[in-house]
Amino acid sequence: MELHESGEMYLETIFILKKKNEYVRSIDIANMMNFSKPSVSRAIKILKESGMITMDQKGYIDFTQEGEERAQEVYNKHITLTHFLIHIGVQKDIAEEDACRIEHIMSDETYECIKKFLEKQS
Repeated sequence: MELHESGEMYLETIFILKKKNEYVRSIDIANMMNFSKPSVSRAIKILKESGMITMDQKGYIDFTQEGEERAQEVYNKHITLTHFLIHIGVQKDIAEEDACRIEHIMSDETYECIKKFLEKQS
């Protein structure tokens, strides 16, 4: 399933929240992303329709297998890119912001090359 940048950002946010808390609700996503509740509701609806997440009667959000795999991929890209940017001298806060933008548009080939580069450095 092809997701747009915003869909990937929501998956990554849910992933990060789930690492911290057992349960994730739309309000948690809205607070973390500083987005309005209606915006988050629309995104959640799209992610549910695309088979990436489920929501129970209490409003708790969980991943489908496909959604969790995709969220993990986006999160891993973010972490790798952040490390790479810091490694080449970018300040941490700027590296994190830039990684968030770059992760959605970078080719798999470039990502793999960056991963290999970092592995050689460690």
